Amino acid sequence: MTIEEMKKRKRELGYSNEQIAELTGIPYSTVQKIFGGITKAPRRETLVALEYHLSKKPELMTGFRPGTLYRVPEGRELYVREGLPAPDFPRQGQYTIDDYSALPDERRVELIDGVFYDMAAPTQIHQMILTELTVQLYPSVKAHPGCRLFFAPLDVRLDNDNFTMVQPDILIVCEKNDRDIRRINGAPDFIVEVLSPSNSFREMFRKLNKYMNAGVREYWVVDPEKRSVTVYDFEKDEQPETYSFADTVPLRISEGRCAVDFSVIDEALRQYD
Repeated sequence: MTIEEMKKRKRELGYSNEQIAELTGIPYSTVQKIFGGITKAPRRETLVALEYHLSKKPELMTGFRPGTLYRVPEGRELYVREGLPAPDFPRQGQYTIDDYSALPDERRVELIDGVFYDMAAPTQIHQMILTELTVQLYPSVKAHPGCRLFFAPLDVRLDNDNFTMVQPDILIVCEKNDRDIRRINGAPDFIVEVLSPSNSFREMFRKLNKYMNAGVREYWVVDPEKRSVTVYDFEKDEQPETYSFADTVPLRISEGRCAVDFSVIDEALRQYD
């Protein structure tokens, strides 16, 4: 969408700047400047977030669950919100890895900048894509000394700080002498996230920025609905490149020696069409 198309869609939906800010997580002042015509060239990540929410059906935009309260030892209360962070919960933005570790083992969440996000169980399509990606990537990774391939659920202490713990769908780590068998400490070299209705906004906006700033070298966003793969080469700082599921997509970090044939995945997905 262009900004003018976003303005038209915003009017059709009847949303105020305040509501758009709440839905997207973009600061109100930024939303106000964009729709007021003050900011002429918003950041790409901001446009992605606006387009994502403005293109959705109204009932899906407002259908966020209010969150879940978990009580853990020492009397602490931890809130987890699906979809968007919950600003009305007093400690969102302040949770730490210690709080993350205190949650029940059966509860799968991610901690991003002190905010908890609940993670829905993956679908058959999501798991099928991850399986095929792993099958195609593993031989090349195994043949490359010093590199290892992992898949979720595995904790990644992305910034090596106390406020972020994520679980990428697939990750490759090279030349990292990490003796912590519980998790990966620091940024992986390569990450793949497969979108689903419950995680699209988080992967496309919040985690994109986190991965880029943490030092991830290459990041793929696989969209089963659009049959597309968006590749971010953070080392070269170029514009992302988008492929279809008819393409063979090379790994930039392997200098083209490793690639994934998405036509195989597309063929497997046809059973769900």
